[in-house]
Amino acid sequence: MRLYIAEKPSMARELATCLKNPHNGNGYIKTSGGIVTWLVGHVLQQAEPDAYDPKYKKWRLEDLPIVPKQWKLEITPSTVKQFGIVKDLIAKADEIIHAGDPDREGQLLVDEVLDFVGNKKPVKRILLNALDETSILRANADLRDNAEFFNLKQSALARSRADWLIGMNLSRAYTLAARRLGHDGLVLPIGRVKTPTLALVVRREREITNFKPVDFFNIRVMFANANGDFVAQFKPSKKMLDLPAFDSEGRLIDKKFAEELVKKFSTAPLDGKIASYKTTEKKEGQPLPFSLSSLQVAAGKAFGYTPQQVLEAAQSLYEKKFTTYPRSDCEYLPTSQFRDAQRILKNLSRLNNDSMKNLFAHANPQIKSRAWNDKKISAHHAIIPTQKPLNVQLPAVELNVYNLIAKNYAVQFYPLHVYDETIVEVKYKGEKFTARGKVVKQAGWREFYVAPKVKADDETEALLPQMKTGDDVKQKKSALKKSTTKPPVRFTSSSLVQGMKDIHKYVKNPESKKQLKDVYGIGTEATRAAIIEDLIQREFLRVVKKTLYPTEKAYLLIDALPDEMTYPDETAIWEDKLHSMSEGDGTLEDFLAGQVAFTSKLCAEATKAKFAAAEGAFQCPKCGSALVKRKGKNGDFWGCTSYPKCRTTFDDKAGKPDFDGKKIFRGNSFDDKGDFNPAEFAPMRSSADFM
Repeated sequence: MRLYIAEKPSMARELATCLKNPHNGNGYIKTSGGIVTWLVGHVLQQAEPDAYDPKYKKWRLEDLPIVPKQWKLEITPSTVKQFGIVKDLIAKADEIIHAGDPDREGQLLVDEVLDFVGNKKPVKRILLNALDETSILRANADLRDNAEFFNLKQSALARSRADWLIGMNLSRAYTLAARRLGHDGLVLPIGRVKTPTLALVVRREREITNFKPVDFFNIRVMFANANGDFVAQFKPSKKMLDLPAFDSEGRLIDKKFAEELVKKFSTAPLDGKIASYKTTEKKEGQPLPFSLSSLQVAAGKAFGYTPQQVLEAAQSLYEKKFTTYPRSDCEYLPTSQFRDAQRILKNLSRLNNDSMKNLFAHANPQIKSRAWNDKKISAHHAIIPTQKPLNVQLPAVELNVYNLIAKNYAVQFYPLHVYDETIVEVKYKGEKFTARGKVVKQAGWREFYVAPKVKADDETEALLPQMKTGDDVKQKKSALKKSTTKPPVRFTSSSLVQGMKDIHKYVKNPESKKQLKDVYGIGTEATRAAIIEDLIQREFLRVVKKTLYPTEKAYLLIDALPDEMTYPDETAIWEDKLHSMSEGDGTLEDFLAGQVAFTSKLCAEATKAKFAAAEGAFQCPKCGSALVKRKGKNGDFWGCTSYPKCRTTFDDKAGKPDFDGKKIFRGNSFDDKGDFNPAEFAPMRSSADFM
């Protein structure tokens, strides 16, 4: 018997339909091609700390870090029945087909079930990048040995265990540290990706708060040439940039000095020369098709959709067979699918979409853009329309997302955008002036995509007169333009996804910036939206008119944590290592050894965490920790939350510590009262919360 194990019921149904003659069973579907069953996401979950030792039910700093010697998985309570069905079917099967999603997590969630039940049967892998019949049949005819994806599984295991180590340990360590300073009821879920992502928003908000606008000046000069006039911008020399009239960014900030320059440039003699006149043909390639992140960013800009809305729409389009697998981090396409272009474009040309009718109708399926590149493809490819025509009414969000995907696909079949770029350098009064001109020779795909506007400071004439090096010019007019620096823009959910993807821009170490420029960012295509949503739900971020603001809890957490946890340097390097591991470079054991060392170091630093004291909290005069009210054998008393290191206690006097009374040592009457009941932490005990 051939057994297909799909990641979810919807995928199982589509697969079963293509295998012909489907008949529903209890938790599976019989077909002519075998039996199809399904999981419901991760039917197994990382065991909680108390599964390794009951003492871990209580949160105590002295128990940290908790490092499992043998990692344990437990059956997710809500999936016990389906897990039992899958287990029985595996026992009866002769051959198993792994039909998890074609990504890191999809690989793991089926593999971990097979490992958990001790499967020894042969396993093949089907890669379902789309759920239309043609794509499924092609994938089923091209099964691969599941052993080929061992490295992908190891990478997913490394990610899962690293998240557990950091989340379970550091969340306990820093929550306990906050409680010692009186932050009762506060829970600090710390995550390998979540925390540096939150820190991006906190630091951006502080940049805005501390921003001081600076006025600066640009000098623009109109020159006359025998063939026409043009405008060039003053470019100060390196020597001049050292003058106090310029700031560290090279901006001219001294108005008086600027006015003197304008006066100098307007005074005879007015003769100048063309020092350089170069024209170069430039070719601009088509924008690549979408990965999930780039789709989320585009939909956020175009329609204001949140990343979660876009993910849900893309997932629905995939399950309706209109687009390919949505959780892709790839922006390239396999050359084998180039043959499908004619049919897909024909379907798109029949859409009732006036704004893109010309785009679809005139696309040339013979043009092959840079997107078709087998070397850039792993388990999945960019998100594109399938061969199934869009023949139903879609909800507005899904339709808009579909149109974005269709547009980025269709422009692959248009010529390159070709233009001549001319750069002119003028020597005048011993100074340099530059102008840049552009003449479009072939609009190509740019006919349907408006080029981004250039900044006002960099504006140049669209057309330049024909000139050559050595030509004479005369100054006709000099003008001074005042500008003011603007604060950085606050993040929205979609721009924060872009920030997570382009994380090299935000790392602290300059050397790391270079190293991490080509990494895939922090988080995955599937988790970035969920991480942002979780920060909002836990009230670390608030949304005002689609803009993200940090809350007081966010400042409290980020200010208390060391830089290693709040800057993305370490996380980005880890993500790079995880990606390398999926390609066979690096081992699970070495990666986790690094995570254990990092976790141990930060747990030790938690004892020195500088949390702001909670408002209204009474502080221990001996160690500075918070005092909490307890019930003792002889009535209420106040004890130090740093017990047993600090055993200072005070009698209760009208609901307050009696600082004027006699300090009392109560032996072990404090007992385990300084520990915290895990029930208080129920909202964040799962390892899934610590991404």
